[in-house]
Amino acid sequence: MAFLLCGVLAMTLFITGPAQAKDSAWTVRGPSPHSGPLAQLRLDGASGALTLQVSRGGRTVVEPSPVGIVTERADLSHGLRYLGRHDRTVVERYRSTVGKERSRTARMTETRFRFRGSGSARLDLVVRVSDDGVAYRYVLPSGSGDVLGETSAFTLPADAAAWLGDYRKDNENLFKEYTAATAPTGEYMSQALFETAGGYALIAESDLSGRYSAARLIHQQGQPTYRIGLWDQRVASDGPLSTPWRAMIVGDLPTVTESTFTDDLAPASRVADTSWIRPGPALWTWLAGGKPAGQSLSMQKGYVDYATQRGWPYVVVDAGWYFDPDQWDVTDPDWPRNSWIPQLVDYARERHVGIQVWIHHRDLDTAEERELWLPTLEKWGVKGVKIDFMDSEAQETLRWYDEILKATADHHLLVNFHGSTIPKGIQRTWPQVMSMEGVNGEEKRTNTPQHLATLPFTRNVIGSMDFTPGAFHRAERPNAGSDAGEVGLSVLYESGIQDLAGTPESYDARPLARRFLEQIPATWDRTRLLTGRPGESAVLARADGSRWFIGGTFTGPAHTAEVPLRLEPGRWLVDLILDGPNGLVRTPTVVRGGQTLSVPVTADGGFAAIACRWRPGLSTCDRP
Repeated sequence: MAFLLCGVLAMTLFITGPAQAKDSAWTVRGPSPHSGPLAQLRLDGASGALTLQVSRGGRTVVEPSPVGIVTERADLSHGLRYLGRHDRTVVERYRSTVGKERSRTARMTETRFRFRGSGSARLDLVVRVSDDGVAYRYVLPSGSGDVLGETSAFTLPADAAAWLGDYRKDNENLFKEYTAATAPTGEYMSQALFETAGGYALIAESDLSGRYSAARLIHQQGQPTYRIGLWDQRVASDGPLSTPWRAMIVGDLPTVTESTFTDDLAPASRVADTSWIRPGPALWTWLAGGKPAGQSLSMQKGYVDYATQRGWPYVVVDAGWYFDPDQWDVTDPDWPRNSWIPQLVDYARERHVGIQVWIHHRDLDTAEERELWLPTLEKWGVKGVKIDFMDSEAQETLRWYDEILKATADHHLLVNFHGSTIPKGIQRTWPQVMSMEGVNGEEKRTNTPQHLATLPFTRNVIGSMDFTPGAFHRAERPNAGSDAGEVGLSVLYESGIQDLAGTPESYDARPLARRFLEQIPATWDRTRLLTGRPGESAVLARADGSRWFIGGTFTGPAHTAEVPLRLEPGRWLVDLILDGPNGLVRTPTVVRGGQTLSVPVTADGGFAAIACRWRPGLSTCDRP
């Protein structure tokens, strides 16, 4: 056995026997060699096929799983011969406009393995390992041709618990619990979570753009393997190609939940000046008034007034505010003469509120339409666009994302995508993306308490999620018996634009909820999982300066939840918002960091809280 030590990477190379006569294996360790996941790449000497295995603490997380890609020129899933490797350390520091924490440091080890396939075909496999994940991508030279598919797959221990959502083009389905092998035959969304003896593994994708096609997971019942399927049967490529990262976020549940691995893998920001990018909560009136509200200037002015009173920086005007531009005379210097949005923008500006507007993808799907709409919205003073109904993850649609992202950045427009793909690193590269739907959210009538308690460990790990909490007036919400749980969702679910979906009347009827929502920060400094298990419960704490905001959701009967206060040592005043017999109640309590907080919750309910440093005489964490 040959042993190779490469500088600070402390990676080991294991080669047994003559080249290609026996299996060859290489182990890639992360920056902390005695903790975190470990990846082992193996080349079968007989078939020339690659597999990748992931372990942690000496226990298997992902079994040896196929690695390979097929192009129109070569099948690079077998017949490979090892040529060499290059090792390096990746350390990147960056700031995020949204997400779990503002300031981030990504540390990863990277090994680039070089292989030759049949004839002159070449393949580089780039493997990265961090303390919270393992990822790999394929790099192909010019002349490789279009991609016909991948043989990439993830094989889990058969009895691993699995939380999966059936695939649909807008990523809006419920997450349900199975085991890796017993899940029904079908296609699943790519953000799939598994629990193994070695810890949790969340399957993910990063650095997805129009150079490729989005992935989904394909599964056959009775088998523990989940294969990568691409939207397109043929992915066009006319030059060198680096595919998206196939990522596995790995660790205990807090590590996975708090991870920024998919952002860490993504390209750096392409927006040089981000001073105009300002996240914050918004009053979103669609669930309150629907289309009539979008057609009424007077109603929208009333919502602006209410946002001003609450201190919310944005109002989102949804469908109904504009007519078909084909019916307008675009040569008219007063175009579009039928819109009252400029009046609303001026009215809102005087009251320190920004206006964001909904717009259908079909009105932005050509360069001519983008040149018609985006400069006009910028001229009016609109702060952001909520673009809806892409309903596709095809390469053609992803190329459209590339174009609209550059255009909205050029015109200083914040973006919230609905009917869309999920973030996959997009928010690091394009920091004006405040949020994306890609979730079975508040407006759905199919949600379950179990789904609410799974999202913090699956979809919201990947990036900002526009669930639109706060719709107290909707009797069909799964936590309808817990207003405190609904308040808690505003913290539990991270979104750069937290679209609050209630009516002004519903907020006024719940002054404690209203006061809490008035204080929701625009961004977070840190995020911590306090307790939880997918499908059962979730309690997250998110820091804004010296204060921690806490949100929790639970399934099952009413009970007293025991919540470890995973905060710094010392005394904390925890200002709890709970469900009482006649509505919400406020219960301040003093607890030391590290101790357990006892919280009474209703059936399928939850709670919200603000924690601040206690001092004698302090009775509330509220700020003026």
